[in-house]
Amino acid sequence: MNAKATELAPQARQSQVLKGLGELALLSLLQERAHYGLEILERLRGEAGVDLAAGTIYPMLYRLEKSDRVRSEWRIDDPGARPRKYYALTGEGRRDLKTQLGEWRRLASVLGKFLDREMKR
Repeated sequence: MNAKATELAPQARQSQVLKGLGELALLSLLQERAHYGLEILERLRGEAGVDLAAGTIYPMLYRLEKSDRVRSEWRIDDPGARPRKYYALTGEGRRDLKTQLGEWRRLASVLGKFLDREMKR
């Protein structure tokens, strides 16, 4: 394996892990208030460290909307501004977030203990 491939391997691994956590992070963000697409993407990248591509976030939002976990509406923020599609959690989305958070916390705890077992020897 060349040096360039070795450098990319950790990034590729991290990308796969973060894709799986993207939905959880997205639901958590929408718990605060409604957000528009680009705002969601910027906050997930900047605050959560979830580096999703724009081509990933919109299909995820569409899937969440189809499953009634997210609802959307068009808004015009300022006179003369372009309309933006805002996404917010539904009651079903809040219940799903609560379930996913519980699963994540349980998994993180168990996996953390497992991974730390070598440190205790």
